[in-house]
Amino acid sequence: MAMEAAAAGAGGLEVVVFPWLAFGHMIPFLELSKRLAARGHTVSFVSTPRNLARPPVRPPASGSTSDLSPDKVGLLKKAMDGLAGPLAAFLAAAQGGIRHVPDFPASQAALSVFLGPRWANAAHPRMEPEHFAETPRWIPFPSTTFFLRHEAQWVTDAFRTNASGVSDMDRWWQVLERSRLTIHRSFFLERIIHRSCEELEPRMFGLLSDLFRKPAVPAGILLPGAPGDLEEDHRQSSSGSIVRPQVLRWLDDQLPNSVIFVALGSEAPLTPENAHELALGLELAGVHFLWALRKPAGTSNDDELLLPAGFEERTRHRGVVCTGWVPQVEALAHCATGTFLTHCGWGSTIESLSSGIPLVMLPFVVDQPLIARAMVERGIGVEVARDENDGSFDRDGVAVAVRRVMVEEHGKVLATNAKKLQGVLVDQGRQEHYIDEVEA
Repeated sequence: MAMEAAAAGAGGLEVVVFPWLAFGHMIPFLELSKRLAARGHTVSFVSTPRNLARPPVRPPASGSTSDLSPDKVGLLKKAMDGLAGPLAAFLAAAQGGIRHVPDFPASQAALSVFLGPRWANAAHPRMEPEHFAETPRWIPFPSTTFFLRHEAQWVTDAFRTNASGVSDMDRWWQVLERSRLTIHRSFFLERIIHRSCEELEPRMFGLLSDLFRKPAVPAGILLPGAPGDLEEDHRQSSSGSIVRPQVLRWLDDQLPNSVIFVALGSEAPLTPENAHELALGLELAGVHFLWALRKPAGTSNDDELLLPAGFEERTRHRGVVCTGWVPQVEALAHCATGTFLTHCGWGSTIESLSSGIPLVMLPFVVDQPLIARAMVERGIGVEVARDENDGSFDRDGVAVAVRRVMVEEHGKVLATNAKKLQGVLVDQGRQEHYIDEVEA
């Protein structure tokens, strides 16, 4: 385990941040840490050496979920449990005592509400997929917070013991329940902090506070840097000047709002069949596209190709497939990008909404279907049609959804709604107010 501390002036808070070992968690945790440190607080960011290394190192061990196939993540949880002793020693040795150890889920607040506290699940037991295909009884208002039958298996599995020896739900409940205790009389958990805001999830924070019987506080969207401020992530030439990534230079040559940016995150369970149907759907839609394609973790180099034969040649005049790094925030904010085809991870959704572009949505697991359903309800995006039984999709469904957002009249309504929400989310005063509430 490695620690980094951002020390600041005397009299501030002393905060320890220990995120789950997934980049979708570590990045917003780091952003929260930076915001608090900038306000004069001392923040210790705790993770593994591999995750803290800049530039990243490549030891034989795995340091995050992006290094593993989904079936191995339970083992990573078991390994993370092994950090309990070193973390406790670090907290005990911290000078002055750590007064705040916030619980900071990087997911939307609606997921925590849907999962619910232990007492609510005891009162309303849910064990089978069909139990999760309806809004929980403890949500007292109309809500899209439910899973379709084909989406519900992952949450059913969360209630079952995994390779770590503990179920994900019991792990989550223990974090919340044990946080009620004061440890060594020096630190305690006061609140649940979510990377979200009232504008994105109205009514959820009051309900979350009631359910878990402790304050639920929105921290704002915590967007990592504004476009134009991310040059430190670009490679430098031998002369020391910044080299603009090739994908952004390709976007520079496209017409405004003419490109759909396609990115399904670093851990989407994308099969070769999925990738083929997605590719052929983009081809059928006839639109310009930039596709950030990442090969699934745990696959070998001789696996079946993820793209159909001849696809890149047939679409080279209007599309680019990039298997390397793509600066997503900047790609989304580029004037040529008019739509985002996304898996609806919470971080990617926030980045897209902050750029004011509508969504074509292809959710897979965890909170992604809940986020997609909420964006449809707000009139910001369209989901790709899926088979009700197994969740599969085909090229025709992809093409229909893409054209509905990018070509048909309905897309203009979606774009207008996305721009309206953008105006609220990028209001710096509002976002700073949320950090004020976290400090309080």
